[in-house]
Amino acid sequence: MRVFHFSEEPYPNAWAPNAESLRITLPNSECDPQMAADLYHRYLDEWQLADELGFDIMVNEHHETATCLTASCHIILAILARITKRARLLALGVPLANRMDPQRVAEELSMIDVISRGRFEMGFVKGVPFEPPVANINPARMMDRLWEAHDFILKAMSTHTGPFNWEGDHYHYRNVNIWPRPWQQPHPPVWITASSNSSAKAIAERGHVLATFLIGYKTRELFDNYREVYRNTHGKEAAPDRFAYLALAGVGETREIGLRRATEVKRYLDTTGIVYEPFRNPPGYSTVADNVRVMRAIASGKGARVVPTKNGDLIDVTKDFTTEKAMEAGLVFAGTPDEVYEQIIDFDDHAGGLHNLLLMMQGGALSHEDTCDSMRLFAEHVLPRLKEYSANRKLPAAAAE
Repeated sequence: MRVFHFSEEPYPNAWAPNAESLRITLPNSECDPQMAADLYHRYLDEWQLADELGFDIMVNEHHETATCLTASCHIILAILARITKRARLLALGVPLANRMDPQRVAEELSMIDVISRGRFEMGFVKGVPFEPPVANINPARMMDRLWEAHDFILKAMSTHTGPFNWEGDHYHYRNVNIWPRPWQQPHPPVWITASSNSSAKAIAERGHVLATFLIGYKTRELFDNYREVYRNTHGKEAAPDRFAYLALAGVGETREIGLRRATEVKRYLDTTGIVYEPFRNPPGYSTVADNVRVMRAIASGKGARVVPTKNGDLIDVTKDFTTEKAMEAGLVFAGTPDEVYEQIIDFDDHAGGLHNLLLMMQGGALSHEDTCDSMRLFAEHVLPRLKEYSANRKLPAAAAE
């Protein structure tokens, strides 16, 4: 099992308790560039420590927000490609639907792959509903834009015979001939995020890694849907390396310390959705069926966002959502190293086997010292056991080939 360290590089000093919006409309007068520089250097130090401890590294990006200082994961990954030595470097992700120029994206991702000498993995995401106004795009066309940009980038990376032209619905190029070409051939591994069965189907048909974030025990349904489509499309079982799950984590010498650290990391969940209402669900971003499902859930009293526990109980993440409840739902792994190991193994078993675990071990205002200690405890006492466990995991015959 590969474990990726992840942080959104938050700027918690701007998180006023009564803030109406931490995204899009929060004036950047709230940002002190000197403090931002200190935070960038701190987070880069933590990613460098992750490399030294045996973690892989995940980076994402968001825009016009105090919840995430990574306005371009390409810039952070370019730095990490040079200063790290062994970690796989995952961009998860690049919001292709929000990018105006996928040719530039293909060039930059190829550069990162070459600088890292083939340690790069590229993940493409639709992007959050808050940011279409930032990119000045139509939310209803985001998935179409993502898949066209995806197809273009893979062709640009794998074409080595000279220029080609591209005339699509959203992008037009007369001369495509990127330099440098990527280190990994025909291109770096591709990841796509999903939380719905329709998206899982599209990813399975292409054989890419399916990554899902913070949906807890709904993961099994999503993974099983992927497995069925993958089997029908490719004629074999999907191996565990096709699956990835992101959760929050806090590890301590005692259960109390681990839960305290995880509670601070959980402030990510408490703040990431604080945005003015007009930006929360722009017309066309979600399908009609998804909007109907949410409205029915609200009308029934279940809440706008509920997650199931392992035994099927539903937890409303918008109401009194404690760290303990988040642990019940599989969104948080926390406690001592032994407890965290058992929680991950239990989740892996429920999900049917996954090879890529994405852990947000820094979030909220969790200090550098707490973050590093949590990472070290995980690396020393959990990571080796997870690698041994996954090496001995019994796979379906077709997946083991």
